Formats: sequence, structure tokens, C-alpha cells
Amino acid sequence: MAAVERLGYVPNRIAGTLASTTSRLVAFVIPSLSNIVFADVLRGAGAVLEENRYQAVFSVTDYDPSKEEALAAAMLAWRPAAVMLAGYEHTDGTAKMLRASGCRVVELLDLDGDAIDIAVGFSNRAAGRESAAFLLKRGYRRIGYVGHDLSRDIRAGKRFASFCEILEANGTPLVAREILAGASSVENGRLALERLLARASDLDAVYFSNDDMALGGYFHCLAQGIVIPSQLALFGYNGLDIGRAIPQPLSTIRTPRVATGQMAAELVVANAPPQAIDLGFELIEGATA
Repeated sequence: MAAVERLGYVPNRIAGTLASTTSRLVAFVIPSLSNIVFADVLRGAGAVLEENRYQAVFSVTDYDPSKEEALAAAMLAWRPAAVMLAGYEHTDGTAKMLRASGCRVVELLDLDGDAIDIAVGFSNRAAGRESAAFLLKRGYRRIGYVGHDLSRDIRAGKRFASFCEILEANGTPLVAREILAGASSVENGRLALERLLARASDLDAVYFSNDDMALGGYFHCLAQGIVIPSQLALFGYNGLDIGRAIPQPLSTIRTPRVATGQMAAELVVANAPPQAIDLGFELIEGATA
């Protein structure tokens, strides 16, 4: 060890993997780092992997399926013990590579589909349905939607589709929507709600694609003197900490992001058989709806 320290020696893990046919590398291919959701997943997984002497590496797709395919190929070239990705929706090329890789594959944060190997998360469709049922139960009937690019964020698209199905089944179809291109953000949420209300000023509730967007809507209401929830109710998704800290805690769905990462890592470490683990979610009544 004195020689190692003196020389600054670093072991060649690739050579070690080839020699032992085992790897301590776990690769994450995630859509975004600007969204706290994926940072929470990494935090949960990282603690378990570190405890068991696995090394986590990650790459970011920006919700681009073709970029996910390229990054998955790059990660698989290192022969990791496991690859973790968000959701079930991959290109045919990505799915083919993952199935042929020989490593464990974990799909995270969704259960609405068929897993390649292991899946850990919850049903986004069920979250959309419960959100709609909650607003209807509270008496809201003129409901709008504010979201980000649903063609890229497939899980947000699933929630929105199921949300609309429940509204229509109850004879109260969605009144209006405002969907902005690009990623979700507080700024985009504020802008989108402003545009939505300019077209449909008589809405009594708005469903947001996530809490980032909903917080932007909350700030717009504060700036314009719109009283929440008596004049306009707001409902989000994810259950972010900041949503609980605002003067009126956000009504939302809280998802088990850290627990998802922890469970995924535990299954990889244990070399568990293929399975789908439903961790569920929690509806937070809050004070904005």
C-alpha cells in the first residue's frame, strides 16, 4: 500500500473485469439532471451501491430516444453489472442491445408496460387517474392542463392521457391545455399558466405535468392576485420538498424516488430474478386544491 500511494497507482478495472468475468460497475442512463427526480433516484441507488462496493456512472439523454440508444451502447461497452434506465419506452435498437447484453437491466419510475428484466416504480396511468378523481371529488368541473413536451416525456404523457379519460368518463372533458416545448421548469409553468388563463379565464382548476410547472403556476397566481384555491386550484406531481415549504403546500402526488433507487440497487446487488416491484405513490391533499 505504501508503494501504491507513492506511485499513484490506479487499478485497471477493465482488465480486472476481463480476468474475473465480473464487474462492479452500474450504469445509469437518465433523461435529465435539471429535474430533481432523477437526482433523488441516483441518491437512493448510490448509497446501496457504495455500501456494496459497486461504482455508479451515469449519462444524460435529455429525453432523446436516439441519444439514449447511443449512450446505452457506450455504457454497455464497459460491460457493467447492470444498466438502469427510466421507463419502458426505448428504441428497437436500445431494447435489442439490452436484451443481448448479458447484464442486468432495471427500468425505473414506471410500471405501465413490459419489463426487459427488472422494473421498479409505480403506475403513471394510475397517478393520472387518481389526480383527476381527486379534483372531481373536490367539486372542480372546469379543469385545464399545463405541461411540457409530452412526446419526449412519455411518462408525463401517460398521466395526462389517463387524467383526461377520467374527466371524460365523468362528463367533464378537459376545457383547455397549454403545452410548452422543451423541458419542465418553474419559469415555463408560470408562462404556460398565463397563456392558458388568457384563453380560458373561467377555469376553476389546473392540473400540471409536475411540481416544477405547478410552482410556476403558483407564482403566477401570487403575482396576479389570483386567490388559491377559491379562484383557481392547482395540482402537481412528484411531491417535491419545496412544494411542502410554500405558504400553501402544493396539492400533488408524491412519488417514492429515493426508495425506487434503493430498491433497484438492492435487487442488482442480490442478483434477484426478473420481477416488477410496485412501490406505489401517495396523494397529498395539500392546500392548493
